[in-house]
Formats: sequence, structure tokens, C-alpha cells
Amino acid sequence: MKVVGDYYRLDPKRMPQHIAIIMDGNRRWARARGKTTTEGHRAGAQNLVKIVEHCEHLGVKYLTVYALSTENWRKRARAEVRGIFDLLVRIAKEKKEEYKRKGIKFFVLGNFQAFPLRVRRAIEEMLKIVKRHERLKFNVALNYGGRDEIVRAIRKIIADGIKPSEVDEQLIARYLDTNGQPDPDLIIRTGGEIRLSNFLLWQLSYSELYFTDTLWPDFGPKELEKAIYDYQHRERRFGGGK
Repeated sequence: MKVVGDYYRLDPKRMPQHIAIIMDGNRRWARARGKTTTEGHRAGAQNLVKIVEHCEHLGVKYLTVYALSTENWRKRARAEVRGIFDLLVRIAKEKKEEYKRKGIKFFVLGNFQAFPLRVRRAIEEMLKIVKRHERLKFNVALNYGGRDEIVRAIRKIIADGIKPSEVDEQLIARYLDTNGQPDPDLIIRTGGEIRLSNFLLWQLSYSELYFTDTLWPDFGPKELEKAIYDYQHRERRFGGGK
């Protein structure tokens, strides 16, 4: 059997097509090391770059990460949010050409238009990139909430004058931020919390869930493969049970 992965014997035939990650633990990682919150977010951003590259290496087709929720970004300290925005802008500028070359397509879930102009412009430049050979679609959830996504979808359906009798699951899916993408096969949450925090509420109906105590900056390629290995050894059921 052909295997992929640098750490675990992963079966390429059972590779999750779409992985979604709730990246949790940057601040706790920083506090444990006597570092600033900004340094924690910087370490988390550096780790995200590694995870994106490893997903492309493993043949994962879709990666979605929860970067900034609708609830959090307006409540956090201004200096912390400014530091997160600075990281977004820097990564967008540094990775634009590399992702274009590698076939990594950047996409945003949520309403990033609420962000400062310099952040919007950096994101928009990434979104403009067109790939000839797309290997990985990389979704970043920014100013995103699962309930808000569903509300926005319903509003668009109403605005388009669609009759109630025409509304079904397939139609609603087309109005979500993930339109055209498969639902996640595997949802990972780092940092020890065991909840979904308003993430992809519609899309996760049949996703496999994986929770780990590992803080996000320490959740490297080896930990990712461990999660995939666990996923590959489950028996997936699409229904209410046995």
C-alpha cells in the first residue's frame, strides 16, 4: 500500500478531502513562555504557514481555518487586534507569489469588509490571484460566525425572490460562504477546549471531530498527521447511528 506522510503511515486513498481547524491557544502559549500576546499570535501565524504547506504536501484539497470570529475581534484589546491585522497583511504580501506558484488558492469566509482599508486591500490582492493548476483551496474565516453565515444566506435567498417551495439543502448550500466546496471531512480544535464556537455550523453535520490539548503554535505537521491517522481509523457513518 502506498503511504504518504513524514511521521505517520497515512493511506492516500482515505485522505480527508477537506480539513477545517479551530486554531486555539496562541495567548496561552505566549503566557506559558513569558511572551506577549502578539508574540503568541506571531508563533501561531508561523505554524499556520507550515500547516498549509503540509496539507498541500499530503494532497488535501481544501483547508479551512478559523482565524477571527465575529464575536472576538471587536472585543479584544486594540493592540492585540492591531497585531493580528499586521500579521494578516504581512502574510498576504509574503505568500502571494509563493502560493500562486504552488497552486494554493486563497479564499475568505466571513465579512472582511469591516476591517481597516490596508487589511482589506491586502486580502483583496490575494483573492485576485488566479491559478492554472489549483492544488489546494485555503479558506481563512475572518470576522466569521456560523450563525451569521446562515443569516446572510437566508437574507440573500429572500432578496433573490426565491419561493419557499424552491428552498432545499442544496440551494442553501449555494448561498453559504463555502459555495462549491465539499463539507469538511475532519474538524480539528486545538488548545484543549471541547466545543465548536460557532464554526461552520451548517457544514459540519457529518464531519468527524478531533480535539487535542496541544496549543496551536505547537500543532505542527506531526500533530496534523496524528489527527489524520485517527480519522483514517474511524468508521464514518452518515446518519443517526448504527
